[in-house]
Amino acid sequence: MALFKPMNLAPTMPQPVSINDSSIINFLRPNGYLPLDKALHNSDVYSAVYQLSADLTTAHIIANRPQNQALIDNPSATSNRHGFWQAMFAQLLLDGNSYAYIWRNQNGIPQRFEYLRPSQVQVDELADGVGLLYSLTFDEPEIGLMSNVSQSDMVHLRLMSKNGGMTGISPLSALQEELNIKNSANDLTRKALGKAIVPNGILKITKGGLLGRDDKVSLSNDFAAQVDQSNGPAVLDDLTEYTPLEVSTDVTRLLAQTDWTSKQIAKVYGIPDSYLNGQGDQQSSLTMIQGMYANALRRYAGSVEAELNQKLIAKVTVDINPAIDSNGTSFAGVIGTLANNKAITGEQATYMLKNIGFMPEGAPEYVDPTANTTKGGNDNDSEDTNQG
Repeated sequence: MALFKPMNLAPTMPQPVSINDSSIINFLRPNGYLPLDKALHNSDVYSAVYQLSADLTTAHIIANRPQNQALIDNPSATSNRHGFWQAMFAQLLLDGNSYAYIWRNQNGIPQRFEYLRPSQVQVDELADGVGLLYSLTFDEPEIGLMSNVSQSDMVHLRLMSKNGGMTGISPLSALQEELNIKNSANDLTRKALGKAIVPNGILKITKGGLLGRDDKVSLSNDFAAQVDQSNGPAVLDDLTEYTPLEVSTDVTRLLAQTDWTSKQIAKVYGIPDSYLNGQGDQQSSLTMIQGMYANALRRYAGSVEAELNQKLIAKVTVDINPAIDSNGTSFAGVIGTLANNKAITGEQATYMLKNIGFMPEGAPEYVDPTANTTKGGNDNDSEDTNQG
């Protein structure tokens, strides 16, 4: 750690004032805190967070300086690029805040990021309102507690805020009632299924009088053995009657009544519910649905661009095209249309397709089939003929 120097502010700064909001901490339960990993036990929440975080990680974060680009591409000493940024995006989608400490060398140049869980970070506002201070608790014993950390030494991604952008709000806070209802419905469903009696059917003895329990069990076993040992239909006499059971419509409605929550979760995260295996808007085309999803990615990418632009003092942009068009076919179609309409030249189209990797670097250069291929020697021959 000798190469890295914590860039803490001087201890003489104004006394910080806590801006932590209890509604952010207790966002899932009105009577206490629910860890975020519990939220991931909900399959719809997990699906939404996983897809969005993975696609945001697939997007290209581009910096205008090679040094900053190297930091973005290799941000962590303990993880690769994909693992680090997906963790940052997943935490942002769950908590509304995502944190990383910026380790710098002795010259103050950023060298790497260290991911921090929300439980490791305390955010305070200076009493004079000129900035934020962070109190950090590191897992490494030799670092331990680091107080009075300047906001310039923190990557703090945040979503919508209600305190002027100092901290974000978890999207899950809008789902508190829905998730409570779904949890209650799941408990009811488990209890109903656990207490349900689900035999294969009913074997009725029509003229057998009152039978004891042992006699009923014996008759049931004999009938089951007959069905198992025979390849044909079961044979009954005039004294017995068998009725197969069907799943009650009440039970099927009970199992299906919680499907509506996937639409609520998709709505909160701003994505089409078809991405959570919902029915989706039947009047929307695939292109429209992809466009809605691209808009959602663009909104989340904006928080990343704004934060990295400020903390790295660089121009950082997020290209979401690799996430929404992984094989480049949509982009190639647009380029082909522009080329056919003469909006761009064939050389420009080839360059752009090579730039996204759609065409290999060794592909032949574009040759305009409408160009004049008449050699100059033919013109001279024509002139000589005319002179003769």
